[in-house]
Amino acid sequence: MPHPYASPDPDPDPDLDPYPYPYVLLSAAVSLDGYLDDTTPERLLLSSPADFDRVDEVRASVDAILIGAGTIRADNPRLLVNSPERRAARVAAGQPAYPLKVTVSGSGDLDPAANFWHTGGEKVVYTTEAGAERARALGIAADVVPLGPELDWRRLLEHLHEVRGVRRLMVEGGGTIHTQLLQQGLADELQLVLAPIFVGDLDAPRLFGPARHQGGDRGGDQGDSRGDSQGVRQGGYRGRYQGGRLRLVETRRIEDVVLTRYEPTAPGTGPLPVAADRHWLALACELAAQCPPSRTAFSVGAVIVAADGTELARGHSREAGDPVVHAEEAALAKLDPADPRLSTATVYSSLEPCARRSSRPSPCARLILDAGVRRVVTAWREPDTFVTEADGTGLLSAQGVDVLVLADYAERAKAPNRHLE
Repeated sequence: MPHPYASPDPDPDPDLDPYPYPYVLLSAAVSLDGYLDDTTPERLLLSSPADFDRVDEVRASVDAILIGAGTIRADNPRLLVNSPERRAARVAAGQPAYPLKVTVSGSGDLDPAANFWHTGGEKVVYTTEAGAERARALGIAADVVPLGPELDWRRLLEHLHEVRGVRRLMVEGGGTIHTQLLQQGLADELQLVLAPIFVGDLDAPRLFGPARHQGGDRGGDQGDSRGDSQGVRQGGYRGRYQGGRLRLVETRRIEDVVLTRYEPTAPGTGPLPVAADRHWLALACELAAQCPPSRTAFSVGAVIVAADGTELARGHSREAGDPVVHAEEAALAKLDPADPRLSTATVYSSLEPCARRSSRPSPCARLILDAGVRRVVTAWREPDTFVTEADGTGLLSAQGVDVLVLADYAERAKAPNRHLE
C-alpha cells in the first residue's frame, strides 16, 4: 500500500488558500527521559552542533518563528538565522533576512530589555486585551496584537496567516504551547530530537503534558507565577490529545542525537479543520490522478478515515475497470456497512460527493448518508460540466453532515480533469 497520506503543500498560492492557518511545524529537543531542560540557571544544551545547524536551516525556511513568553524569561534567546549565507538566500528570494519573531503572553508581562526584541527583524506579541495595555505601557518593541479577553490559538493563527502573510510557522516552545497545538489538531508536523542525556528532576520542564497550567514550564507562555496563568483557549480539546498514532515521516541520526519527524493522522470533529484534514485530502487528490481519463466523467479520489486516524478504505473513479463507479462509492463498497467506525469517520473526496447521477440508483451523497458518516472534507465544488446546479454539499448539510471545503486543494483536484475544460 502507498504511504498512509500525502503531505500538504507547505507554500500554497495565497489567492487559492482559504485554509485559515499556516503550516505549523513544532520543533523541540528532549532528554531521554522527556525533559526540555533542567532546573539550573543555565540553559541545558540538548542538541549537537550539527543539529543546531539543521535548526538554523529550518528557521531560514519559514516565515515566522514562535516561542512562549516563558522561554524569553528563562533563556533570553535571540532567535535568529545565524548563517549569513542563509540570510542572503532569503533576501535574494525577496524575503526579509530574518523570519518574523512571534511570542504569546496572556499577561503582557514582558521584559523590554530582552534580546528577543532587539535582534533580528520584525516582532509581534499576541496577548489579551489587558495584556496589550501592559505590554504597550512597558514599551515592548513589537506589534502588540490583543486577541480578546482570553487567548485563542485559532484566532492567533488566522491573524498570522491573513494579516502577516505567514504560510510556514516554526514553533520552538515551550511544552505548554506544543501540548495545546497538538491537542487542538493545529500542528502539521512535529520535529523531535532525542538527546543521550538524563535529567531526572521532577521540577524540570517536560515537553508534553496536560493542557491545564503547566506551571513553571520553561518555554511555556502560560501557567507561571508571573501572571500568564490564563491558558490559551482549547476549543474543545482541553485536557486531552486527539486519538490515534502519529505517522513517522523520517528518522535521522545527527552526530549523537536522533531526529524524528511525525505528522498527525486523526481527522477533526465537526466543522473546524485540523492539520490532518489537509494531509488526507492531499491523498484523495493524488488518488484522483490514478483514474483512467474519461470525456464523460470526472476523475475523483476518496479516502475514508476513522476517528483515530486509521485509513479504512480508499477508492477512485473507474476503479477496477468499472467505467461508471465513483470514488466514494468504490471506497464505501470495501467496508462492511455495519462497521461501527463509520459513524465517527470522515470521508475525504477531491470533488464534492454527487447529489444526482444517472449511472447508479443512488448518488454518492446518499451513499454517505446511508453509511452513517457525519463528516466530509472536499477540495472542489462540482461544476456544471455534466450536471447543472449539482449540490452534494447542500444535500449532506441538510441532513446534519459537517462538510468542509478546503479549496486550497482545488487546483490539485482539477489537475487530472484539465482535458474536460
